[in-house]
Amino acid sequence: MDIIIRPSTIEGILSAPPSKSHSQRALAAALIRKGRTTIHNFGHSNDELAALSIIKSLGAEIEKTAPDSIRINSLFPESPVKQNLINCGESGLSLRMFTPIAAILPFPVTMSGSGSLLKRPIGFFSDVLPHLKVNVKTCDGFIPLTTEGGLKPCSIEVDGSLSSQFISGLLMAYAALNADGVSLKVNHLVSRAYVYLTLSVLRGFGLPCPEDGAEDEFYFSKKAQTHSSDDLSYRIESDWSSAAFLLAAGAINGKVTVTGLDMFSPQPDKRILEPLNACGCALSVRPGSVTVEAAPLKAFHFDATHCPDLFPPLVALAAYCPGISVIEGVHRLIHKESDRAAALQSEFEKLGISIRLEQDKMMVHGGAVHGSIVLSHNDHRIAMATAVAAINSREPVKITGAEAVSKSYPHFFEDLSKAGAELCVLNDQGVRPV
Repeated sequence: MDIIIRPSTIEGILSAPPSKSHSQRALAAALIRKGRTTIHNFGHSNDELAALSIIKSLGAEIEKTAPDSIRINSLFPESPVKQNLINCGESGLSLRMFTPIAAILPFPVTMSGSGSLLKRPIGFFSDVLPHLKVNVKTCDGFIPLTTEGGLKPCSIEVDGSLSSQFISGLLMAYAALNADGVSLKVNHLVSRAYVYLTLSVLRGFGLPCPEDGAEDEFYFSKKAQTHSSDDLSYRIESDWSSAAFLLAAGAINGKVTVTGLDMFSPQPDKRILEPLNACGCALSVRPGSVTVEAAPLKAFHFDATHCPDLFPPLVALAAYCPGISVIEGVHRLIHKESDRAAALQSEFEKLGISIRLEQDKMMVHGGAVHGSIVLSHNDHRIAMATAVAAINSREPVKITGAEAVSKSYPHFFEDLSKAGAELCVLNDQGVRPV
């Protein structure tokens, strides 16, 4: 699907979609909790649907109780597993988080996926899981990955420099097995706030939650075992990662209020407020909402090492900031849905914006954005970043592969249209407005 966006002034009040990162963690917690859980404000992105399919394959019973609510009943690992070939779609978080959970089962379970997930390295599991009594087979360090043996928690030391998602998966598996008197020490932990999100979910579900010790050591003790089999009602937070694109659009050309945002959320992408404040736009933060209005912009400097998903919306914002904006943490962009540094550099060059990479820094030379045909690289955040950049471009921008937004924010273009963006869709049926 292709989308054409014409220069537009946007204005409106939009509700941030549910957080897929929070939803996927909540589904994992509902699987290992044993009992009945009702999850509210559940989204319908491809990643969330992939996680839902995974817990169903692992024996959870699922019932839809409202358009945005689901009820989950699980006895994992005692419940019968419906299939031992688990399809994670293109969800890196689902693969990394559910692999240790599936490794609890004593029989072979194979984790598979599609698209960009086929290129994401998983050598972490080959290095770590054998220490937990799990046999691991991979395809030269990539999926499909098969585990067998039944995971046994013990004190280990691991490398967390590639992704915190591996750590979240181990924490979930340890919680599922009521680990006692063991610790998980993590060296070079990145995106620590996402681990805090995992710990917050464990607490919210009454699951064993480790103490957050010094030097990134997570210790499980008996006092952490707070599990209750009572019915649980749990609500998913709205997504700061998706909201970042809407807020950047408001800063570029219009006025946007995004509602449903928790200022005390552990989500790391709430740090979008820092560069928005630094770039000169009019920023108003109230309990539950953020309003951004366009104003004369200026270049900014921001370290996105621990919130790398902010790179795409920040590049779109920086394109309109005169001067050179600097975003640090480029090394975190390689193993995403695309090589995001290269994708951003390539597509924004087509729009007339020069991006230079120097060591771990991305230098964005702000200026006039021109019309062009750009590619999504099958990456939801690249599609959204180019769409936001098109809001105030000199000519229309055509985005090829725009359907990639379904991975995290299926209604992104509809929401932009509600706020006044002039969009139309090109597909096999012809041209139609959004």
